[in-house]
Amino acid sequence: MSDILPVVQKTIEKYALLAPGDGVVVGVSGGADSLTLLHVLWRLSEPYRLRLHVAHLHHGARGADADGDAAYVAELAAAWGLPFTIERQDVPALARAHKLTFEEAARRVRYAFLSRVAGAVGATRIAVGHHADDQAETVLMHFLRGAGLAGLRGMLPLTPITDYRLLEPFATEMLPGVPQLIRPLLEVPRAAIAAYCAAQGLTPRFDYSNLDTTYFRNRLRHELLPLLETYVPNVRKRLCHTAAVLAADYEVLSQLLEQCWQQVVLREEEQVIVFDRQVWQALPVAMQRATLRHAAYRLRPTLRDVDFVHVEQARYVGLQGASGAQATLPAGLMLTVGYNTLTIGDQAVGSRPDATLGEAVPELGSDQPVPVQIPGRTPLPGSRWVLEATVLDVWDMAQIASNTDPWTAYLDAETIVGSLALRTRRPGDRFRPQGMGGHSVKLSAFLINLKEPRPQRDRLPLLVDGAKIVWVCGRRIAEEVAVRPQTRSVVMLRFIPELVN
Repeated sequence: MSDILPVVQKTIEKYALLAPGDGVVVGVSGGADSLTLLHVLWRLSEPYRLRLHVAHLHHGARGADADGDAAYVAELAAAWGLPFTIERQDVPALARAHKLTFEEAARRVRYAFLSRVAGAVGATRIAVGHHADDQAETVLMHFLRGAGLAGLRGMLPLTPITDYRLLEPFATEMLPGVPQLIRPLLEVPRAAIAAYCAAQGLTPRFDYSNLDTTYFRNRLRHELLPLLETYVPNVRKRLCHTAAVLAADYEVLSQLLEQCWQQVVLREEEQVIVFDRQVWQALPVAMQRATLRHAAYRLRPTLRDVDFVHVEQARYVGLQGASGAQATLPAGLMLTVGYNTLTIGDQAVGSRPDATLGEAVPELGSDQPVPVQIPGRTPLPGSRWVLEATVLDVWDMAQIASNTDPWTAYLDAETIVGSLALRTRRPGDRFRPQGMGGHSVKLSAFLINLKEPRPQRDRLPLLVDGAKIVWVCGRRIAEEVAVRPQTRSVVMLRFIPELVN
């Protein structure tokens, strides 16, 4: 297959990569892949009425070879009558400054550069030379890193450049607009590109760093994939097929993830995301994993992969962990288990179970009692939480008995003799928990038996009737106020968050 033009045109049409009249910035390194890409698009420029602009980034490495690459691209673009932009960045220094590998820094700088050029020339497309062998290597690399579906689908033919979430800290000069990144050669193998260059008389530059097996991708290319081919001769094609299948599956799961996300998230801010633990636990396993990954990506936009081990450990802790249990996620993130929440945020923030930013569950930050309105709504001072009280003359005993929400309680209204109030614990507090036959226990011992974290004990709201504790909120009501079949009136108490958008 010496002329790959029909294959490229088919890819363009199948994925709607180009429209007549498009402005296209073409990333050209001078190597065979990008040179072939430019030549094919140059041939298609008349039928598609394309406005091509060549862009080359000098990475500040490889010395005279890199200088030669930049000069070659400039001469080639001028010879073909194409406008071009050449820019130089000190990528090794940037990588050191931002504690990134050279490969990762180069990728971020390159995409930021291409985006800036697209904005400057008014282009709606950025074309890069990734091909089928690159796709196979990417899928295998992500598989070995333990990536989820987002990684295993490989590179997409058409992607908004902003979807990469990888432009910072090198994109501060980007102009407005969201160009689409396109890969017209994604279904063309490397061998066909080499044959095309020979047939068209193209003389690409060669980057000897591509032979350096200290780079992970190069080891895959030169060592692992040839070994796998001794077991499966068409392993590259199979990896590409896997990517295509999983990309389609990912679209369906993304729609489901969006629905689940709306159901499970109680609060989302720049530094923290709080899940409703009960809703999250009811999700299918795939969605439990997907929401954890999604939370990590939203809190760490530059994060590339979330390892399966991290996700599975966090999922297990979210399902089985007691309040205060924690699981480590990448990039300084921590999952912290609360009584009815899962909080994902910075490790320093996540060290306060159930109280991230003071809002995950009801808490009292003051020693002063708060009078409770019955019926009515009682805001907790300095909090988004409200205690809602309703008097029920008609109720369902079976429904009350099956209540699983720890922050909803039903009390026999006639057993309340004074005015109810909320307060924090005091030395000497005692409590008669429901189910203990009326026996009194020290509140401190009761909370310790529940494995209540020490910081939480001092902030936990207590509903009191005078000096008597009638509800250790979120934990248990007192025996003497429990609803019974002969009860004539019931007070339903429910803590509800009033979230601010």
